Amino acid sequence: MNIDWKEVSEYFRRLPAKFNYLILIQVVPLLILSSILIKEMNPVLFHKQMLYYLLGAITITVSAFIPWKKILWWFAPVSYFFNNILLIYVLLFGHKILGARRWIALPGGFTMQPSEFIKISVVLMLAYMITRDPPPMGGYGFKSFAKLSLVIIVPFILIAKEPDLGTALVLLMTGYGILFLNKFKPIVWIVFFASALIIGVLGYKYAMHDYQKKRIHDFINKPSYHVRQALIAIGSGGLKGKPKDQATQTQLKFLPISTSDFIFAYLGERFGFTGIIFVIFLYILLIIHLLRISKIFSDDYLITSVAAGLGFLIFIYTSVNIYMIIGLAPVVGVPLPMFSHGGTSFIIFALFFGILINLIAVKTYRRYNADSKLTPLEREPLRRTINDYVRRKRERNSDTIL
Repeated sequence: MNIDWKEVSEYFRRLPAKFNYLILIQVVPLLILSSILIKEMNPVLFHKQMLYYLLGAITITVSAFIPWKKILWWFAPVSYFFNNILLIYVLLFGHKILGARRWIALPGGFTMQPSEFIKISVVLMLAYMITRDPPPMGGYGFKSFAKLSLVIIVPFILIAKEPDLGTALVLLMTGYGILFLNKFKPIVWIVFFASALIIGVLGYKYAMHDYQKKRIHDFINKPSYHVRQALIAIGSGGLKGKPKDQATQTQLKFLPISTSDFIFAYLGERFGFTGIIFVIFLYILLIIHLLRISKIFSDDYLITSVAAGLGFLIFIYTSVNIYMIIGLAPVVGVPLPMFSHGGTSFIIFALFFGILINLIAVKTYRRYNADSKLTPLEREPLRRTINDYVRRKRERNSDTIL
């Protein structure tokens, strides 16, 4: 295969001009505020977080230049298969913490959570299948729905068995959110929602662990210890928050898991209601931007699926985490995206953003190249033709007036 190095050079030179930098600009304030809070709580974790940011920056830079559209036909199935194998490995040999096997131990004291990587594999696999076989005029039927659902359900079951029901449900809702934006026959969704209701009731009764049922019971009846401490922290912050030394809930270790799952409570204690509204507003703007991208590029199923999948993922993570902290949802291990301390989740979001930025840039780049195919010699006759037409039109109008 002959490689046109001139074309490759042009690709790397011109592509950055087509990047959607607004996405990155929207994320930066979240990272800055998160770093401030983590440094105040634990300087050691802050240095670790800076390493994650560096890895994330490298990931988003590299992934923004990879021609995903060209390699998706093999990358999506291979990554999906490989990540499911990792999930099976975790169930058999994974690193066990507090009774759950969710991690693979890595050298240097680091861990990897395959349930984070499978999210991007599921989104890319759905995008690949929908792009290869777009919805017909009347919409997908039950057969297509079953094939697409299988991509979501297999990793959902594996993650739920770790057990990590929170992450499994996030994956489930994100996957079906992507499907919901595509065209299906109405009867398909009627049967799906009816089945989901029945399976949910049976799953609660026969499949849930006792501690999961207890979380739901505590949510319905009275808040757990974690939620009570979080509410005290948020309430004590008032409108504008408190100085670091007066943030007693966090500094005196009353607030549990304050750097990861419950960092939103420390945000409330430290920066008050104003800080909370500011962060929620940043998330809303980012989600709206991603859904707008999905709408603008509705003719490209790949961009639509990736943008919608990323938007749904951020929306579900953010909503569940905040609702959990203020007592409106059961406590589950769901971090605040790009805000809670953690490496795997952050790098996955960086990869997600890089893929989306590349897909949009390549589409714009190809349009530019298609328009620039005409050489100056080819464009000149066209320009003369247009100028002659305009001149004759003006002369005709002038004659009419006279």
